[in-house]
Amino acid sequence: MHGTPETILQILTRSGDTWAVVGLSSNERRAAYGVAAVLQRYGKRIVPVHPKAETVHGEKGYATLADIPFPVDVVDVFVNSELAGGVADEAVAIGAKAVWFQLDVIDEAAYARTREAGLDMVMDRCPAIEIPLLG
Repeated sequence: MHGTPETILQILTRSGDTWAVVGLSSNERRAAYGVAAVLQRYGKRIVPVHPKAETVHGEKGYATLADIPFPVDVVDVFVNSELAGGVADEAVAIGAKAVWFQLDVIDEAAYARTREAGLDMVMDRCPAIEIPLLG
């Protein structure tokens, strides 16, 4: 398992409330759209990150993590596993506190690099499933 219950709790409750959601667009049929809505309901500020830089759920989007002009606490990754490692490296570069790889997003080397850089990380889990279990 990549993400102990303690790490999941840390990210969801103590790492901060600004979540960059990489891969989030205005496409309501995509999982990222629904997960971002759940995060908002639980008090998280979502920041859409997508090449189209669309506004989603009332939040301005950015083309890349580096384009976000304010601190990001958690980077939630909705891209395929082949691209996820690069996103994790960008999360480290922007000073995020944690990285969350969604269900079926798996990159063991990126997990190791991110943890070695001092960030909390969860892989192959969904915050929209985990957060309601907290209380």
